[in-house]
Amino acid sequence: MRSDSIKKGISRTPHRGLLMAAGVSKSNMNAPFIGIASSFSDLVPGHIGMRDLERQIEKGIHSAGGQAFVFGVPAVCDGIAMGHSGMRYSLPSRDLIADCVETVAEAHQLDGLVLLSNCDKITPGMLIAALRIDIPAIIVTAGPMLDGECQGHHKLTMVTGSFEAVGQYRKGEISEEELLAMEEASCPSAGSCQGMYTANTLACLTELLGMSLPYCASSSAVSAQKRRIAFDSGMKIVELAKNNIKPSAIITKESMRNMITADLALGGSTNTFLHTLAIANAGNIDISLKDFDELSKRVHQIVKINPSSTLTMADFHYAGGVPAVIKSLVSANLLSDTKTLSGKSIFEIADNAQIDTSIIPYYKDSKYTKAGLSVLYGNLAQGGCVIKTSGVDSDCYEFCGNAKTFDSEEDAMYALENDLIQEGDVIVIRYEGPKGGPGMREMLAPTSLLVGKGLGKKCALITDGRFSGATRGICVGHVVPEAAEGGVIALIKDGDKIQININTQEINLLVPEEELKIRKSNLEPFELKCKSGYLAKYAKNVQDASHGAIVL
Repeated sequence: MRSDSIKKGISRTPHRGLLMAAGVSKSNMNAPFIGIASSFSDLVPGHIGMRDLERQIEKGIHSAGGQAFVFGVPAVCDGIAMGHSGMRYSLPSRDLIADCVETVAEAHQLDGLVLLSNCDKITPGMLIAALRIDIPAIIVTAGPMLDGECQGHHKLTMVTGSFEAVGQYRKGEISEEELLAMEEASCPSAGSCQGMYTANTLACLTELLGMSLPYCASSSAVSAQKRRIAFDSGMKIVELAKNNIKPSAIITKESMRNMITADLALGGSTNTFLHTLAIANAGNIDISLKDFDELSKRVHQIVKINPSSTLTMADFHYAGGVPAVIKSLVSANLLSDTKTLSGKSIFEIADNAQIDTSIIPYYKDSKYTKAGLSVLYGNLAQGGCVIKTSGVDSDCYEFCGNAKTFDSEEDAMYALENDLIQEGDVIVIRYEGPKGGPGMREMLAPTSLLVGKGLGKKCALITDGRFSGATRGICVGHVVPEAAEGGVIALIKDGDKIQININTQEINLLVPEEELKIRKSNLEPFELKCKSGYLAKYAKNVQDASHGAIVL
C-alpha cells in the first residue's frame, strides 16, 4: 500500500507517533488509509448536510477494515456568488479544489479517497484530482434538495421561486408579498438546487461515468437512501484500495463519450462542456469539442428537466434516475459497455434498471429530435460557442436581431432593469471570459430577468462568459476567441445584425470582413483587470473555453 511509505519501518517511528496522535491505533496502523475529502460548508446549501454523510462514509470505511481521515476542501455556492464580483471566483475554484485534494493525498500518501461533493465546481475539481493522482477513489454527491412549495405555487425551484420571480415582480405579475413568500419557500432543505442545473448534471454524468454508485446522483440530500449510499461508498473504497482499482481504469475515452452522449440526451448545463474537457485533459484522454459536435449530430434529447420543463430532480429520481437513462440509451445502441466502480458494467446496470417511460422514455419513443446541447461555429466564434438547445423554444431556433453591447454583466443588468432592452435585441456581454472576467462569470441574473420579463423568446444573449445550468432561452455562451483575446465579439457595435441558427449550428456577425479588419486595427489592447491575488494568477495561465478553461 502507498501508505506504507509513512508507517513502515524503524525510520518511520516519528510518523507513526504523529499518526497515533491523530487517533490511529496500533491495531489499525496496517489498515488502508482512506481520505474523505469533504467540501462541507455552512455557507453552501448543497453542502450543509455533509457532516452526517461524513459519518456514514467513516462507518463504511471502518466496517470494511479501513482507517478514515476527513479533510476539508473549499466550496462556492454559485447561487450566492451570482450577479456580483464574487462569481469571478467560482470557475477558478475548480482548479483550487483539485490542487487541495492532490496536495493532501500526496503529502500523506493516502491509499484511497472518498470525494464528498455536490455543487457546481466541486465535483469536476474532485474528478480532475482523482485522475491526476490516480489512486483508488469514489465520488459521493450529496444530492438534490426537496422541491419548494407555497400557496398558489407548486414545485418551486431556486430559479422559478427567486431569480425568475424577480422579473415577474418587476413586470407587475406578482406582488411583493408573493415574491417574499416564494423567496422563503423556494429552497426548503439541504441539497443542490432542484433542476438539471450544473450540480445535478455533473452528479448524473459522474454516476454514468462509473465514479459513483447507482442512484447517487438523484437520491435526495435528506433521504435515508443517500445515507446508505454514503455508507456503501465507504465500504466500496476499501475494496477498491485493496484491489488497486484506479480512476484511470474507469474514466476512459469510451466512458467519457458515453458521458457526453448522456449529457446531450439530458440537455443539462452548458458548463459540462468546460468540465468534461478539463477532466479529459487531467487524464490525458483524447476528448475535444469535436466529440460534442460529432455526437450532437446523431444524439437527440430524451427528457427535459427544469429549467427546460416543470419536472424536477425528484421526478427524475422516481422515474428511475441515471440507470433509467442508461437503459433508454442502451436500447438504441448509443453506449459502449464500460466498467463502473460498483462492480457492474453499465449494461448490467441497464438490465436491472426500473424505468417510468412517462418521464424517461425509451430513446426511440422520445418526442425530441435535437440534442439538448449544441456547439455553434461562425465568424463570431471561430473557436466555437455553446447553447443549451433544450432550453430554447423550437420557434426560436433561427433568430436574427440587433446587437446591444455591454462590456460587463453589471452594465447589461442596468439596461435590463431600466427597460432599455427591446424585443428583437441581441444582448452582447463581453470581457467576461476566462481571461477577461477573469473567471468566466455565470449570467443567471440577466437570463432569468429576461425570462421573468417575458423576453425569453423575443431576445437573445451572447457572451464570452458562461451560464448557470438554470439558464433557459436563446443564450449563447463560451464564445471563443473571447473579447480579451481580440475575438470578433470585441468588434461588435450597437445595431450590428447577429444571426443565430441552431438548425445549422451557426452564429454569425453580419458585418463585411473588410469592416471587421478596420475595427480590429482600432481595438485597444486588453489589460488584465486583476493585478494581484488568485485571480491575477488565474488570468495569466487560463486557457480558452474550447479547451475547458484549464490552467497550465
